[in-house]
Amino acid sequence: MATTADFRNGMCIEYNGQLFFIVQFQHVKPGKGAAFVRTKLKNVSTGKVIENTFNAGVKVNEARVERRPHQFLYKDDMGYHFMNAETFEQIPIEESLIDNTSLLNEGMEVEVVYHADTETALMVNLPTNVVFEVTYTEPGVRGDTSSTNSLKPATVTTGATIMVPLFINTGDKIKINTSDNSYVERVK
Repeated sequence: MATTADFRNGMCIEYNGQLFFIVQFQHVKPGKGAAFVRTKLKNVSTGKVIENTFNAGVKVNEARVERRPHQFLYKDDMGYHFMNAETFEQIPIEESLIDNTSLLNEGMEVEVVYHADTETALMVNLPTNVVFEVTYTEPGVRGDTSSTNSLKPATVTTGATIMVPLFINTGDKIKINTSDNSYVERVK
């Protein structure tokens, strides 16, 4: 059992008979009244994010989860296949458990989160940032914009389309944030 004082981002709790990951939380102590904790919870099975408020000090069941390193191998009609980096066991995982499949590349190292009691895969976490080569983008022309932060679409090696600054050309390598598919920087 854990209390609201133990909340942290990424913590897995059991709430209303389902498993949720805490995406965001904030302890609030109003001037009048009791303290409370405002949270954003991501449902493990559906992927929906809900907002919920807990009174301060409320006890919740913390679900035991394990994070294990895996390598992405390939995709077929059974799902996405991953290999455990420690035991070399291969497992298929359905697409709904992976947040950003458009940036998943063969051989990529990922982290699979397992429910420790049932040994079932709950979700797949990609690295925070990944580096890909731009396979196609329109050339940016100086003077095309009226603002300083104009973007254009670029296709990377996985087929994903990312909005990049005008100075990025075909063949450049770029770093992409996997949480929101945003351009981070050009890589030399």
